[in-house]
Amino acid sequence: MDRRKSIKSLILGGVAGGLALNGCKPENVEPTGDNIASGAEAYFGRTPEEKEQIAKLNAEQFLNAHELETLTVLVDLILPANDSYGSASDAGVPDFIEFMTKDYPKFQTPIRGGFMWLDHKSNKDFGVEFKTATVEQQKVILDTIAYPNVEVPESKRPLEVQFFSLMRNLTLTGYYTSKIGIEDLGYVGNTPNVWDGVPDDVLKQHGVAYEDEWLAKCVDQSKRNTKAEWDEKGNLLT
Repeated sequence: MDRRKSIKSLILGGVAGGLALNGCKPENVEPTGDNIASGAEAYFGRTPEEKEQIAKLNAEQFLNAHELETLTVLVDLILPANDSYGSASDAGVPDFIEFMTKDYPKFQTPIRGGFMWLDHKSNKDFGVEFKTATVEQQKVILDTIAYPNVEVPESKRPLEVQFFSLMRNLTLTGYYTSKIGIEDLGYVGNTPNVWDGVPDDVLKQHGVAYEDEWLAKCVDQSKRNTKAEWDEKGNLLT
């Protein structure tokens, strides 16, 4: 199973809720990039106060150019493109994480410190900055921090390990709340369908059955657009 399939299985298995990091305020997050709505529709449902806060944060910049380039490389290593869908950076994840560093300032020190650690480790081991190392070299570095000892509480793990866990969670959160990520999951939301009654095996299991009159009124698809009416005693008329 490749990395994307492994991640998707975790998401579909119900782990996605755990990706909403403590302290994150997703209701304030406005991912950017070509894959999302722009203009007024991008702020649908926002209160005036939220729109003002979003505009304020978008006008600020925390990560510098070098950090943004490193971030783009890192998120694409965490979640690369495949034949059907784009990578994390294609989904606008670097912009999402840049926004989060401003919306939740407690992320700033561990993220900036983590980038410094990546460059130090890469320079020490390979003589180049992390973003310019080969993919193989980058993966060697990440392998040293990507698999923590689960028996050790997260707060007790090395800072570089905590950094990678944070970046992995932010990457998946940003990606799978983007248009590309939602399409990758195959999630279509609530869609209308035709209700044709409780399955027969379920009815038999509970020892019940539909009366012919109710079948005609409630399950017959030829009458699905007929508005139901009741008499004063609560009996169904149509």
